[in-house]
This record gives sequence, C-alpha cells and structure tokens, in this order.
Amino acid sequence: MGRRSCWPGVVSTAVLYGSLALFTSILHNVFLLYYVETFVSVYKIDKVSFWVGETVFLLWNSLNDPLFGWLSDRSFLSSPQSGSQITSPEVVLKRLKALSTNGPLFALSFLAFWVAWASPGLQFLLCLCLYDGFLTMVDLHHSALLADLAVSATDRTRLNFHCSVFSALGSFSVFLSYSFWDKEDFHFFRFFCMTLATFSVVGFFFVSRMLRRRFQKEVRPRQDESQILKELNVGQAPFTHPEKPVTIGQYLRQLAKHKNFMWFVSMNLIQVFHCHFNSNFFPLFLEHLLSDHISASTGSILLGISFIAPHLNNLYFLTLCQRYGVYQVIRWLFMLKLGLSVAMLLAGADHIYLLCIFIASNRVFTEGTCKLLKLVVSDLVDEDFVVNRRQQAASALLFGMVALLTKPGQTFAPLIGTWLLCAYTGYDVFQREPVKDTLVSVPDMAPGSGTPPLRLGCFYMLVFVPITCALLQLAAWSRFTLHGRKLLGIKMSRQGAQHGNLVDVKAI
Repeated sequence: MGRRSCWPGVVSTAVLYGSLALFTSILHNVFLLYYVETFVSVYKIDKVSFWVGETVFLLWNSLNDPLFGWLSDRSFLSSPQSGSQITSPEVVLKRLKALSTNGPLFALSFLAFWVAWASPGLQFLLCLCLYDGFLTMVDLHHSALLADLAVSATDRTRLNFHCSVFSALGSFSVFLSYSFWDKEDFHFFRFFCMTLATFSVVGFFFVSRMLRRRFQKEVRPRQDESQILKELNVGQAPFTHPEKPVTIGQYLRQLAKHKNFMWFVSMNLIQVFHCHFNSNFFPLFLEHLLSDHISASTGSILLGISFIAPHLNNLYFLTLCQRYGVYQVIRWLFMLKLGLSVAMLLAGADHIYLLCIFIASNRVFTEGTCKLLKLVVSDLVDEDFVVNRRQQAASALLFGMVALLTKPGQTFAPLIGTWLLCAYTGYDVFQREPVKDTLVSVPDMAPGSGTPPLRLGCFYMLVFVPITCALLQLAAWSRFTLHGRKLLGIKMSRQGAQHGNLVDVKAI
C-alpha cells in the first residue's frame, strides 16, 4: 500500500494516516492515567464536585459525538439523485481540514489539566468538557477516514495496522511519565506534559498538511471536469425533482431499523464499560492484590506493558482478521476472556504470578478487542450506505451515533466499580474509611483467614466483571449477521455504487 507518493519515495499515505494516532495517544494515555489522581491528590477536589463533574461529563461525552457527526455529515444523507455528486477525495479533504484545526486545539486543551487556574471543581468540569470536545472531533474524523480511504477489508486492515504501530509508540509516554510524576513537586511533570503537547501540535499541523496536498491533486481534475459538464448542462436531470434532505428524525428511524447496528452497540456498550473499568481500577488491583508481593518497579513495568501490549498484540489480531474475518476473531477474544476469568476464579487469589499474568492479559485482550471494533463500524458504514442509498457514506455520523450509545459505559465504569467496592468491602476511595453498611463486613471474615475483605473484594471484582461482560457480549454478538457472504455482498454493492469516486489509497 502506498508505494507511489506525491512526496516522492518518502512516506506513504497509510503511514501518514497511522501517524495521526501517535499524536493523539501520547497525550490521551497520560490523561487517562493521571487526571483523576491529579484532581484528587494534588488539587484536593471534594467528592460532590467530582461526582457533579463526572455526571456533566457523562452527558457531554455522549452527546457531542452525534452532534459533531451530524454537523459534519448531514449533507451526505440524501440519495444520489438529490443533488451534485460529492466525490470521496472531497470528503477526505474535509476530514483532513477538520483534523488540522482540531488536532492542535486538542493538544492545548490537554495542557489545561496540569496548571491550577480555577477552583478544583470548576476546573475539573471545564477541562473535561473542553478536552473531550476536541478529542471527539479528532477521533471522529480520524476514524471516519478509515471508512472513506478504503472499502476492501484488506486495505482497511492495513490502515488499522499502521494505527496500531504508532499507537504503540505513543504508549511509551506512559513509561516516561512515571519518571516525572511526583504529586509533591508538580513542576517537572508539567514540563513533561508541555513537551508532549508541543510535539503533538507540530505533528498534527505538518502531517495533515501533507495529506491535504496529496488529495488536492486528486480533487482538482474532477472539479475542472465537473465545471465543464455543468457549463454544458451534461449529467443534469432538469425534469426530476430532487429529494428532500434527510432529517435527523428520519435518520434515527433508519438506524432503529438497522438490526446489525443495534446488536453491535449493545455489545460495544459492554466493551467500553469493561475497557474503562480495567483502566480505572488497574492501579487499585496492583495496590491491594499485588503490592505486598511485588516491587514498585515490577508494578510500573506491568502498568507500562498493559498500555503498550494491546497495540502490539493488535498487529497479530489484524493478521488473523485477514485470514478468518473480524467477526470470528472478536468472537474468539470474548471466549478467551471468559475462559481466562473462570480459570483465575478457580485458582484463587493466592497465586501471585497467575494474578500478575491475568491482570495484565485481561487489559491487553480487552483493549485489543476495542481496537478491532473500528473495522466493524466501517463495515456498518458500508451497509448503511447501501441499504439507505446514501449520496456519500456518512462515516463520521455513524461513528458518532455508535459513541452516543456506547460512551455511557465510560462513566458507568468508575461509578459502578466504586459502588461495588464500597458495598462489598466498605472501602471508600474518597474517605478511605470503611462504611457501616456493607455486604461483607470485617467481622464476617475469619481472623486467621489471611485474606482481608478488601483484597478479597478486589479479587472478586477482577474476575466476575469480565465473566459477566463476556457472557453478555457472546449473546449479543451471536445475533450480528454482517459477516461472511453478506459482508462481501455489501462491499461489492458499495464499490459498484461509488465506482469512479472512491479514493484508491494504494495509488496515493
């Protein structure tokens, strides 16, 4: 892919597309790991302000994806007869322009977390909303490019392969951050974050600019041809009445009838919950299940591996996807998650090395599954285009609707997790004191059992959450039918409908 280049012999389009994931991941990994600890331990945010901020963030986080997707793609929803054709290179240019603007703004919003400039509650709320807004714009248009640049499963897998490579490189910021993190002296960590943000701003600016130059060369000849045809009145149908644009209500009704979409978001909601549950409670599991048995350096290595390994592992998963299909690989990963969790439950909490392997592998395989789901959403974009006879694939809008229905899992993860922990062990992450009404109280434990209730509660959370998630996901995934011959038929229909307008990513 991409041997020929408008920047001769230097960098392919696929590599440039993948590098955009680097400029996002180096910041987002640090954000996920430290933003809660910063506001709780450094800025001393109170419990009420934290919950208010997370609640507002839940609403904004869910609504901004379809909102931005609708604003971006609403002109693509009508059928081809409703107006002039919009070519794929023009769509790609629109996405790249949005990335060149919102990418640097995303990096600047990242910096707002690490300097105290308002009361902790207000700063927490504003920083989360600003950061997530720009992250959503970057993620939506970058994900949409996956569906706009290629239709074949092979080309999309190659694009995703490059994203995984650069995302793995971006995860090294987690290793570096551990050397700078110090809640007592925050200056070095601030400087580290400023360096990361500067690198991200420069990267977004230059890479999006290079990609735009390449696709502008694709668009200009088609624009000239379109202008000539317009002047000659060729290709117009003056006696046909253009169809009205599709309204948001009509689009939602179309999605409601899209059964594969509904089964996918049901499965993905649980996946998003499980991914963020692992991220949020990974340090807690290390502290209460392993801290007495492993060194701090071993814990930091486990933490770093859990961020980098999913991207490297995804490279192998993508080769399996080319051979067996995305649907089958995801199904195997659900079964693997269920099998490993049951085995850990039977082994018990006293096998330290098994716990280390399970804690790391649980996050690695769960995150690996998440990274394959973009390929499934791209297939849903194709099905939506064919079934509803779109003028152009509304990829950003469909990615936004998926996020609307699945992102609540991101907020439910810490809320349900902290509630379960408090209910079963009496451990409150804010007060750090046991509460009176718990399902498993301290007197219920045998004095010589050697298994404190907090450690036992963490272990049960560690194994029962993935078991429950895997069973629900296997049930939903079995109803998803967009694979095999049906998927091949959808892709052939889209390629036939857009013949001549699709971007040949191999030739750019």
